[in-house]
Amino acid sequence: MTQKELGNQVGVRFQQIQKYECGANRITASRLFDLSRALNVSVQYFFDGMAVANPMPKAANDAEQMDGDILSQKETLELVRAYYHLGERPRKRLLELAKAFEGDSVSPRAA
Repeated sequence: MTQKELGNQVGVRFQQIQKYECGANRITASRLFDLSRALNVSVQYFFDGMAVANPMPKAANDAEQMDGDILSQKETLELVRAYYHLGERPRKRLLELAKAFEGDSVSPRAA
């Protein structure tokens, strides 16, 4: 795949892809997700071989653990994009609402 083709798939010009490749520009999480989909790899692919400096603490219970694949689901991406289209106040209120429902769900995979 050429840089131009990749850029077209993720909605940027090939020059931006070159800047990502050489490290001149940072890649946002959403762009990294778009790149992973365009290249048909998981987001984790970009981190293979990297040492973990500060491993995340283990979740207190199974309900708090999330499957890594949840981040590559279309529904998750749509939710995150919709969330960031909201203003700051509605985002905070939505986050509070989600946290209030947190105890009501049995498992994040049950949906």
